[in-house]
Amino acid sequence: MHRSYQPLKPVTNRFLQHKWDQSDFDNHRRKVNFALPVVDTKGIKTPAHVHLKLKKLQLQDERLSTVDRDNRLLATKLADIVGSKGLVDHRNQYQLKSLNAEKRREEFLLVGRQNQAIYQRITARQSEYRRSLWLDDWERAERHRDDLSRYPKGQRQDLCFCYSR
Repeated sequence: MHRSYQPLKPVTNRFLQHKWDQSDFDNHRRKVNFALPVVDTKGIKTPAHVHLKLKKLQLQDERLSTVDRDNRLLATKLADIVGSKGLVDHRNQYQLKSLNAEKRREEFLLVGRQNQAIYQRITARQSEYRRSLWLDDWERAERHRDDLSRYPKGQRQDLCFCYSR
């Protein structure tokens, strides 16, 4: 029974009612397929001046013309270089000048004067070391050593200790 056609309203002939309902449904589907939209959903048509962007094209042409002009200038310069003998002016005609040279020179002179003053003080000073006292002390130490030693200084050099087995 579930496969049989069940009409919504009571009918006398189910087969005919099914045929009529099916034809009505097919007619409805055909009308839906061929229906045209009532609402325009395409959107507005953009104006031509928005698509063209004339100002952008003008700026691009100007930029290309400046690039072409620069390229022509470079090409002529390169042609001149290739055609010339290749002489290069590499000498600088200006003199180097430091901004703080004067201050450095003054500091250099100041340090020189200070060094000169230190040198004068060192050379003017008398030595605190007395060489004669050192020599006397050394001679006294040698005499004391010779007195204590088994062999005096002159005899030690003459003696030779050779151990033979």
